Amino acid sequence: MSYVIEGTTGPWEVVIGLEVHAQVLSRAKLFSGAPTAFGAEPNSQVSFVDAGFPGMLPVINRECVAQAVRTGLGLNAEIHLWSRFDRKNYFYADLPQGYQISQYAYPIVGRGSVEIELSDGTRRKVGITRLHLEQDAGKSLHDQHPTKSFIDLNRSGVALMEIVSEPDMRSPEEAGAYLAKLRQILRYLGTCDGNMEEGSLRADVNVSVRRPGEGFRTRCEVKNVNSIRFVMQAVEAEARRQIEVWEQGGTVEQETRLFDTARGLTRSMRSKEDAHDYRYFPDPDLPPLVLDAAWVEGLRAALPELPDARRARYMRDFGLSAYDAGVLTAEREIADYFEAVAAGRDPKQAANWVMGDLFAALNRTKRDIIDPPVSAADLGALLDLMADGTLSGKLAKEVFEAMVDTGRPPAAIVEERGLRQVTDAGAIEAAVEAVLAANADKVAEYRAGKEKLFGFFVGQVMKAMAGKGNPALVNEALRRRLGRPEV
Repeated sequence: MSYVIEGTTGPWEVVIGLEVHAQVLSRAKLFSGAPTAFGAEPNSQVSFVDAGFPGMLPVINRECVAQAVRTGLGLNAEIHLWSRFDRKNYFYADLPQGYQISQYAYPIVGRGSVEIELSDGTRRKVGITRLHLEQDAGKSLHDQHPTKSFIDLNRSGVALMEIVSEPDMRSPEEAGAYLAKLRQILRYLGTCDGNMEEGSLRADVNVSVRRPGEGFRTRCEVKNVNSIRFVMQAVEAEARRQIEVWEQGGTVEQETRLFDTARGLTRSMRSKEDAHDYRYFPDPDLPPLVLDAAWVEGLRAALPELPDARRARYMRDFGLSAYDAGVLTAEREIADYFEAVAAGRDPKQAANWVMGDLFAALNRTKRDIIDPPVSAADLGALLDLMADGTLSGKLAKEVFEAMVDTGRPPAAIVEERGLRQVTDAGAIEAAVEAVLAANADKVAEYRAGKEKLFGFFVGQVMKAMAGKGNPALVNEALRRRLGRPEV
């Protein structure tokens, strides 16, 4: 179902394109050896190159190039074996060189696509126009002093991938789904950590509106939106603002705007620059970037299995539902954990334990899947104890909670606490006889046709055995002793 906004003069369609800035995962910056750790003391990760000292020459970081190529391959995009860096000239206090080294006319990655899935299950592709490498600027701090602005150059020179989409999205949901899918792919590839709260992934949202079937109208760019939820809200707010302008007989001016998250509105920042405003020209200190085709193919061969392929495999090979497979492949670390638990075991049982007990424990302990309270090896060992009859399902839950609290392996907890399931037929028969003797009236009712009492007898026997009786053997012994009720 298409998304339209009803104005006072009829329906309007929203046209959306995203420019996503993704910080490259690398230990050093794009053109210098300065480190890139988040949260360091201001101006403690700055080389002479980053600070724009005269005579300093940039040197390309090979790993940043490799990360860009991996990302392009993960986006099913063209890899350009020849690309070029240009100088994008503009002045700002946190841009010490007075220009940004970027790629304009000849980017390293060309056209590609991302497939998104919406809440109603429909899937569609969003085109990728290009991915280019560029260096980040520094950061201006305006809230540290009543009359002065401070400058932190730690981010100056950090490698960014700018991923530009086609204007293929038509609703806030589609924009949110696209950004979430892009973030997922980047994290699977290990090319960007996707931490939007740290600024390593942020989006410029291009929005325009038009009458259904009409050509494109003027767009505005909402700058530096740092969460998926805010991207969706910014699309809605800016679309409604533009509709109001058009319907009142005005004209939408091309400009850059900011999203006020507190008020849910966009506000003007500056008129939108065009390419000629930046006076792009080839960077004289950097030769063209020429890639070896065999090197690119080597990177392609080493790519990890991406989320869509992994999800399809879980459904095909493990028999998981689309929902379960989607949950388990949402993050690469979750999928890796699940596969370690499921190896050689019942995958559906492994999925239930990971999505149920493990996720609940992660939430309760405020831990992450990277540092879980129970390792994948220990959870797998717990499932093995259930498979060989050592533990019943109920006992396994008890052991799991003890594993979360103590960090000890399941076998040790079973031995220390005497939680081994009772499978001895004689012990089970004795417990059954004692329960039936103590509840002769209910035995008579059961035999007279009150079949629902069978669950009561099972519960009483399990209680008498402190939950350690093998449920299947308890059921078998009770049915043998009670016989069939009269119907």
